[in-house]
Order: sequence, then structure tokens, then C-alpha cells
Amino acid sequence: MSRSDDIRAAALELFTRLGYEATTMADIGGAVGMRGPSLYKHVASKQDLLARIMTTTMEDLLAAHRAAVASTEGPVARLRRATEAHVRYHARHRLEAFVGNREIRSLVEPHRARVLALRAEYEAGFREIVEAGVAEGCFKVGSARLVSYAVLDLGMGVAVWYREDGELTEDAVVWQYSDFALRLAGVTSEG
Repeated sequence: MSRSDDIRAAALELFTRLGYEATTMADIGGAVGMRGPSLYKHVASKQDLLARIMTTTMEDLLAAHRAAVASTEGPVARLRRATEAHVRYHARHRLEAFVGNREIRSLVEPHRARVLALRAEYEAGFREIVEAGVAEGCFKVGSARLVSYAVLDLGMGVAVWYREDGELTEDAVVWQYSDFALRLAGVTSEG
């Protein structure tokens, strides 16, 4: 792990535990064995750290989504695969999910606009799958946007409660949640 990775990991843990506003550069420096001012050789500011964490999280989610649906045919299979990728990411990256949801309020421009645009793009990917399923007659929904929000909330919720040493395996959770997503979409056939 590089020094920058260590700093990012320390900031992520502290932002999760203390919150962005309560975390100081000295706290982050202390967590990696550096004096606060020395951090500025590796990172421009605390805001830059938060923006990088949140931007990278959204870019990773978008890449996982694209990969999940790229080789999959049909809206039912695409919604299943996209949901699986979404839930798996949140099971594996709980801290990023927590900070991404709680600290959006702490981002300043232009970082806030960038992260919000990435979030909108990510939601649109789910909504487009649902709309395609409605057009093909395999989904029955009143609002594709509402279904996409509900599926996104499902995955984000996993970050709150899922633990690797818990009762359910990651695969079991991923599979069940993908079934939930299909039910939300009102699947009328498995085609």
C-alpha cells in the first residue's frame, strides 16, 4: 500500500467514525504516523481527500455496473446482474458507502456537483434497465425511477448491517437482494 493509500484509508476510517467536520488533518496524520502539515505533501486538503473518496466510490460503482450488464442480454438478466454488483460492492465497501451517503453535505463545489452528476448517472443506469423491461413487457411498474431508487436503497442498506462473519454469506445476500429487485420491477417472466 502506498503512502497515499494509507492516508486515504485513515481518512475514510476517521470520516466514518468521527465525521468529516470533526476530523482534522492532525487526526489523519496521527493515524498514519505523520505530522498534520506533512500530509500536504501527499494531499491538497481534507476536502480533496473527501472528494477523492466519494468520486472514486461512484466511479467504481459505475464501472461495476457497466461490467455487470455489458455481456448480459435482456432487462431481467441485466437488472439481476446490476443489482448483484451493487449489493456486492456495498457489502465489501461499507465505509465508502457510509461516508458517501452521510458526507455529501460536506462536499463543496465543484466536488459536490461532480459527485451528484456521477450519482445521477448511476441511478439512470438502473432506471434505463427498468424502462427497457417495461417496454419489452417483462417488468410491470408505475415508476421506473421509483424502482431504481428502491433498488439503490436495498444495496446501500446492506452496508449498514452486513458483516462477513454474520449469519448470511455475501453470495446469499447478493442472490436474495437480486430477487428482491426483480420483484420490485414486477417481473412477469424470467426471460
